[in-house]
Amino acid sequence: MSVNKSGHIRLTSHPGAGTASRFKINWGAATPEERGPVVATVNSGPDRNAIGTHGGSYALYRALAVSAGALNPIQRPDLTNTHPVVEIGPFPQWSEPGRIVSIDPFGHLVGEAFGRDIAEGVDIRPSIAITKARLTLPELQHDIGKRLPADGRIVRESGDIACVKIAIDPVWYLPGIAERFGTSETNLRRTLFEQTGGMYPELVTRPDFSVFLPPIGNTTVYLFGDVSKLGDPSTFISGRLHDECNGSDVFGSDICTCRPYLVHGIEEAARDAQAGGVGFIVYNRKEGRALGEVTKFLVYNARKRQEGGDQAATYFERTECVAGVQDARFQQLMPDVMHWLGIRRIDRFMSMSNMKYDALVAAGIDVVERVPIPADLVPTDASVEMEAKKAAGYFTPEPAPSAEDLARVVGRKIEDF
Repeated sequence: MSVNKSGHIRLTSHPGAGTASRFKINWGAATPEERGPVVATVNSGPDRNAIGTHGGSYALYRALAVSAGALNPIQRPDLTNTHPVVEIGPFPQWSEPGRIVSIDPFGHLVGEAFGRDIAEGVDIRPSIAITKARLTLPELQHDIGKRLPADGRIVRESGDIACVKIAIDPVWYLPGIAERFGTSETNLRRTLFEQTGGMYPELVTRPDFSVFLPPIGNTTVYLFGDVSKLGDPSTFISGRLHDECNGSDVFGSDICTCRPYLVHGIEEAARDAQAGGVGFIVYNRKEGRALGEVTKFLVYNARKRQEGGDQAATYFERTECVAGVQDARFQQLMPDVMHWLGIRRIDRFMSMSNMKYDALVAAGIDVVERVPIPADLVPTDASVEMEAKKAAGYFTPEPAPSAEDLARVVGRKIEDF
């Protein structure tokens, strides 16, 4: 391996494709058996059929544990009783061409679909886990019995909110990823290889491997209500797609609206679930608009130290000066999780982001109503963010739809609203 004058890394030798795995991946197949398992464990030998390894960014911690002698490198998980606590899918979108390219739609069914192969020694691991939990949010506990009544099913008397919780690790189908971003698969592979410092040589040496498990953060989904109603076109769906903001979401920093909007999204999703619908929160690990927390804090300093202090007019300019781009989240892959949940229509979408809205609509998902964050939930210090986004066309407030519009989209009688 060498580095040329332009700084690009290139392989000085190109090993052949190697022995083809006996497990072929037919992405987009209707059943896990037809699709085939994703075998991405490094101890799988010739059965391996994917680039990277399980665990996303945690794969590096696993490597540290192995190097420290704390973890046996050939250790395999015992999947007994780890199967999902509720059924999700299958839905038609799982096999509709191009709908899902960044998630293994069968990632939660590994133990059942490929149990025989696992019993025979093939190391196949889930990329999705589904469990149940309760959320305890101080902001909402104060309002139990007021804005959000306790019903004993979704909202408990104690203030806890019952939910189904789903963890999804990324699994990228490289041809589909390239198509989403309007590039060639060859260019995508080469760029991923170069921009990770050559971390995954198989990106350029194994064109027969079409699946890549990137070392990035995962997605967590919280569902409220009867999840068996997912996929039913008559089900009222509401929720929020939220990108991680550790400072606000966890520690309550008031420079942005992230936690207030997240809590508002949970409250509204739970309320709609109480009325018979299904609510969702999709939480994506894309800290600092996918620029990272270090970059975000550098931008904070640059914004507040400029002449005249923090200003809406230079909000995005300061970000671009530090990071080179205003926002690296894009949203091309975000709709995949909606397709995985069988959702074709969102009746109430707690988001003001045009990027998210446009990505959903482009992916064939109808959005009936966009719900802005209530003005009284915007922290004082976050007013700069809101004004900057409004001036930049980051969001477009829309009037609430009429009963006639809702009835037309949802297919109900006007009297139902």
